[in-house]
Amino acid sequence: MLRFAADEGFDGHIVEGLRQRVPGIDIVTVQEQRMRRAQDPGVLAWAASEERILLTHDRDTMSPFAYERVLRGERMPGVLLLLWPYSTGEIIDNLVLVAGATLEGELENQVRHLPLR
Repeated sequence: MLRFAADEGFDGHIVEGLRQRVPGIDIVTVQEQRMRRAQDPGVLAWAASEERILLTHDRDTMSPFAYERVLRGERMPGVLLLLWPYSTGEIIDNLVLVAGATLEGELENQVRHLPLR
């Protein structure tokens, strides 16, 4: 099963909704890992070391830092960039679909946008 990490600015309602919809889903938040206020490159490095796909709403800085990791040849398990203005339920539905239909390693070195279109 895929492993996820939610960055500091990620909507906690989505995390809780995922945990309710998919019991046993492996998702942690930056706050739970005591990484509050960590800079984006540090969060990406931690996610890579933990083999976690990073969930974020931060299109302005997280995506460029993720692509920089890839260009430097550093491991990047994947980033899912969740865009607004979609409902929490729609985002959760998309993440449930991704969690169930994505093979381990399939998002390696990629930044994908959700919801799926």
